[in-house]
This record gives sequence, structure tokens and C-alpha cells, in this order.
Amino acid sequence: MDITNPLVYGVPCFLGLIALELSYSKVLDDNKSLYHWKDLISSVSLGVGSAILGALIKTVSIVVIFNFAYDLFNPMVNGVRTNIMGYESFGYVWYIWVICMLLDDFTYYWFHRQNHMVRFFWAAHIVHHSSDNFNLGTAVRNGWFTIFYKPLFYVWIVMIGFPPEMLVVCLGIEALWQFQLHTQYIKKMGFIEKILNTHTMHQVHHARNLEYMDKNHGGFLNVFDRIFGTWKELDESIDIEYGVSTPPNSYNIFVILTHEYKNIWEDMKKSKNWYHKWMYVFGPPGWSHDGSTLTVKQMRRQLANEAQNEKLKNAS
Repeated sequence: MDITNPLVYGVPCFLGLIALELSYSKVLDDNKSLYHWKDLISSVSLGVGSAILGALIKTVSIVVIFNFAYDLFNPMVNGVRTNIMGYESFGYVWYIWVICMLLDDFTYYWFHRQNHMVRFFWAAHIVHHSSDNFNLGTAVRNGWFTIFYKPLFYVWIVMIGFPPEMLVVCLGIEALWQFQLHTQYIKKMGFIEKILNTHTMHQVHHARNLEYMDKNHGGFLNVFDRIFGTWKELDESIDIEYGVSTPPNSYNIFVILTHEYKNIWEDMKKSKNWYHKWMYVFGPPGWSHDGSTLTVKQMRRQLANEAQNEKLKNAS
């Protein structure tokens, strides 16, 4: 079946919508702080680089990995694609598309969550979070190194019998939805908030406020965040601070792309213990062998303990 990746049409729309939001914020809304020129140039440059690498590497890797896995686990048996588990591989009926989209969304949740939980992955993903601004320009601020491992999270979907072309389209649709979430102009959406991952939820995801960090990893749906305990609603009484706790402090795209890898290397040299070195690479961001830096969970636990101690002190 001949299918076109929707991102082919999405990229020109991305640039047009960025220009529209930028113009509106500067001229009509008079929100001068929504965009900063140097930051926007860095974000767009990273997005262009990601698109070029995607065309050169991701497309090839996806075709090779997905098609290889599909052929291996779904060989032709008497002229029919048959999964090694014994059932006929899936076709292009509408409900198969829906199921594939749901599996894609489930996988996106765990892929995205691991990008925040495993520091080696975070070093690639931090690029997307490294801006102090939250706008449609930030949406295209993509790291280049996630390209190399992202297909490995999704390959299981073709292994169980979904056509590679179908999964590629679902990935494209997911990316389109994620792009438009990066705007502050769309507020809470009532009943829709109970089902979908919305713009205000994604503002929470990009915040560096402690109560918001590592929340709302979902793609289309927020159900997986709700099930696995990572959902957080936007509290409009809290002033959001966007960005990361260890920013690159540079508009140079190569510094932005690599600064967290440099930080990992510097941390690895702090201890001769190989377990410590391993944890600095594959442990959660903020982990340290001596407590000099803390993970998000540790910071929240520390804050909760301080609040409890203060409560007991006042009670006595």
C-alpha cells in the first residue's frame, strides 16, 4: 500500500504557524516576551537540522529496522503474511488503524517518559526542553540524537503484525499533534481535558517548577499519565518557569546539542566506582553518589519531609 508520511505536508505548516504566532504576539497581542529572536533562531536551526538528519538517517533506519522486523516476524506463508504466533498479520481495515494509533500512543508515553528518567536519553531530549520560552518555535527545537534509538521503542508494533507503513503514518500524526501543543494561546478545554493531552498539560510538562517536573508525558491521550501516576493539571495560580535546571546557557546549537553529554562526562570523573559511573550515565537525571545533586523524586521527598517537620514543630 502506497502511503505518504503526513509530516511531508506538516513541515511547511509548522513554519507558517510559527510565523503567524510570532506576528500575533508582537503586533496584536503585544506579548513581547513570548518569542526571543536568538532563541527562535536556535530552535528553528535545530528543527531544520533534525529534519535533514531525519531524511538522511531516520527514514533509512526506520525502513531498515521496521521492514526487517516485519519480514522476520511476519513471513509469507502460502502467499499470506502470517505472524510467527500463528495468526494472519494485520491489514488496513479502519479499526486496525485505530488500534495501531493507540499502540503508538502507548509507546510514545513510555519512550517520552524514559527520555526523562534515563540520563543518557535525557541528554538527547534536554535539547527540546532547554529553551526558557514556550511557543510553537520551541516545538521544532528537537534533539538530533533521539533519531538513533527512537525506532527501537516502536519496533515491537510491527513485530506483532502491523504494517511498517501504517506505523510510520501513526508516528507522523503523533508528531503533528505534539507540534500544536506548544502554544499558550489555547486555554483549558473543558471535558476534552479528561481524555486528550492538551496545551495546558504540555505547559506543565515544559515547566521547571518542582511540582510540575516529569509530568504529562502523553502523546494524544492523557490516560497513560493518569494510569501510571504522572498526570498533573495546570494550576493557574502558579507562575510557570520554563526550561531546565541545567541549561546550556548558549544559543549555539552545538552547545545546546551536547552540553548534557559534557555534564555526564564531568560527573563520571567524580568517582572511581564503576557503579557510580554507570548511574551517572543511565540513572535518573540529578542522581549523585554523594548527594551533591538530587533527582526530582529526592527533591520532592526532601520538600515533603521539611514540610512534615515544620508541621510537627508548629504542633508542639
